Amino acid sequence: MLIPAIDLKGGAVVQLIQGERLAIRDDDVFRWVTRFERFPKVQVIDLDAAMGKGDNLPIVRQIAARLSCRVGGGVRTVERATDILAAGARQIIAGSALFRDGRPDLAFAQELAAAVGAEQVIAAVDSRGGKVAIHGWKTLLPLSATDAVRALEPYCGEFLYTHVDAEGLMGGTNIEAILEVRRASSRRLTAAGGITTQEEIDLLDANGVDAVVGMAVYTGKLKISPND
Repeated sequence: MLIPAIDLKGGAVVQLIQGERLAIRDDDVFRWVTRFERFPKVQVIDLDAAMGKGDNLPIVRQIAARLSCRVGGGVRTVERATDILAAGARQIIAGSALFRDGRPDLAFAQELAAAVGAEQVIAAVDSRGGKVAIHGWKTLLPLSATDAVRALEPYCGEFLYTHVDAEGLMGGTNIEAILEVRRASSRRLTAAGGITTQEEIDLLDANGVDAVVGMAVYTGKLKISPND
């Protein structure tokens, strides 16, 4: 399944290369919301909240009223998670806060799952150079994505795996790395990072993996409907 991505920064939709360099900015957020209305799932990431520079919760609330979405960005507390769900999100995505002192923070993971329900928690496990990457992909931890997934499995209903090495480059993703994570857990898996072609999406789907796509959709390289 293709899951379109809406990344929010400063009240606009953006696409970043490797999480840093701005490639696309569109102030007309709801033009994209309208385009994505036919999709059963849409991923919304509040980059300002993720970076600790405010948040876009009012816009998230408007998006969630129109789309079936999972929302991440700045989920460091139970309160933030419940605020996002109250805004209308179906699930929350937690990432960096699930790690502490170089390893999975199982106490926080358990607290979050107990507060909102494990099925509403998507644990984001991002990998760069074969290691889990947190804090905007700048801090590398001494563990692999598969290690993290195995530890966090009891506390979430789904994983989001981002192959950071390919993120935003539109050169294709690392299918084998994704499938290695798939084999490490019985939970549902969504993959992101460099997914560019329908062939990749179909291959992942055949292996039970959903695909988040951003840059390829926003640049028009991947056509998401006959009219695009």
